Amino acid sequence: MRAVIVGPGVMGETLGGAFRRAYPHEELIYLGPVSPRRSELARRYAAGEATHPSEIGAVDWLILALKPQKAAQVLPMLRPLLHKETLVLSVMAGITLGHLRQALAHSKLVRCMPNTPGRIGAGITAWTAQNLEDEEKATVERFLEGMGTSLYVEEEIYVDMATALSGTGPAYVYLFMEALMDAGVHMGLPRHLAEKLVVETLRGAVAYYDKNPRGAAALRHEVTSPGGTTAEAIYHLEKAGFRPALSKAVWAAYQKALALRPKVEE
Repeated sequence: MRAVIVGPGVMGETLGGAFRRAYPHEELIYLGPVSPRRSELARRYAAGEATHPSEIGAVDWLILALKPQKAAQVLPMLRPLLHKETLVLSVMAGITLGHLRQALAHSKLVRCMPNTPGRIGAGITAWTAQNLEDEEKATVERFLEGMGTSLYVEEEIYVDMATALSGTGPAYVYLFMEALMDAGVHMGLPRHLAEKLVVETLRGAVAYYDKNPRGAAALRHEVTSPGGTTAEAIYHLEKAGFRPALSKAVWAAYQKALALRPKVEE
């Protein structure tokens, strides 16, 4: 088996780690401009390096982890890497299966959206596929499960929605954590104590949610005593527009993912 990852960025790193966990002895090549980053990933994942597709030849897996804005320029150059059975897996936000099929003149396609916790096997990846046999789908699922949970969706638009919710989601969580830590410091807590309290609170809340599948609202009500401190805090969050702000942010990310599509497909 021979695989190429196009793009040595954060997702290229995440996918390189997943590939090595699934296929420790198969050939892997990072394709992209010469850079210390590319060389570091190649060293870490025992991979080769290439600057141009002409240096590589045909491959069995082509993994597209480049920026979607570069798709129009780069995708046609990748056609020589493909043979009839090559599996193409793309993590490019907004780039549809239809565009991939047209740009690559190829039909065995997977479109997915992992998130950064996949680097430690704790992520979730929404994905869909086109013209894959059941055995090939099972192979892709096993590969993606190396990054955490694999969630197959029939409708491609759900991948765009997952981009805004789970793909971008870790950033929302980290911003929330940062804000909580700053609030603790504002009260007078030393930062290291505020950080510990916030991290363990989130860790415990998610673990408790997993053990008590009654829904987020029910668990929140369990913590919220009438007239208590939690009720007071939530009142001010709601008054400040916490839910609408978050909803608008996710919707904006979704619209941005869709906006990438016509820019590339014009």
